[in-house]
Amino acid sequence: MDDRQMIPHPILTESRQLAPNQILITYDQPTDLASATTISNYWIRSNMTKPTGIADVGMGEALTRANAIRPEMGMITPTDNSRMRFIMRFRVNATMGVLYVVLPCFVNLEGRTGYMGENWGPFSRNMFIGM
Repeated sequence: MDDRQMIPHPILTESRQLAPNQILITYDQPTDLASATTISNYWIRSNMTKPTGIADVGMGEALTRANAIRPEMGMITPTDNSRMRFIMRFRVNATMGVLYVVLPCFVNLEGRTGYMGENWGPFSRNMFIGM
């Protein structure tokens, strides 16, 4: 177990497509809004060799700052005051039939900063098929 896993952090519990260009994401605990609404703290992987639709990384690519979602690709906003539910909106639509995986990193708990790891776990329902 490394130091990142010792720092308390929110875990993505679910991602669900709401519309062709919108994804609802839900965390298990209230988040720090600044880190949760920074779109470059998110990656979306597709099952295609090259990213397609809303994806920014393909299946074989490592997550790097250079291939994170960029502000010109979309934005993320809270859906309510819970600090746990957010909607990602993209300028393009998800491709129908493609598998997408939402991969958030660096999202802190409410009132905290400094977490530098992944925000998904083995029980995260962070995959969906584009509709």
